[in-house]
Amino acid sequence: MLTLTPGLKIYVYTRSTDMRKGINGLCGIVRDQFSADPIDGSLFVFINRRCDRLKMLYFDGGGFWLYYRVLEAGTFETISAEGDSPVIEMDTTQLAMLLAGVSLVASKRRRKRFFTDTSAYAA
Repeated sequence: MLTLTPGLKIYVYTRSTDMRKGINGLCGIVRDQFSADPIDGSLFVFINRRCDRLKMLYFDGGGFWLYYRVLEAGTFETISAEGDSPVIEMDTTQLAMLLAGVSLVASKRRRKRFFTDTSAYAA
């Protein structure tokens, strides 16, 4: 089972992927397009052209996991990368939002404020 820890690196391939590809084909994309090693413990996400199917590739140290999600209705959000790179990095919250159907474009993260001066709170 996949556990989404906050330190997990998640990479999304923004170009459409042929969903007939298996573990070996997706590992080839990771090596060629991501310039990464598929066994480094990162999670790699691939979406098809119609955006109704998604595959996630993950190596847990003992072998590969290939997660496959097919939507009955609707689509996953189209993700585009900035510049020439076909790969973007996202965090676990953004992945959970993508899988749940929440728009990543419409929502934006609020800035957290941390106060280092505790004298303002002294009574």
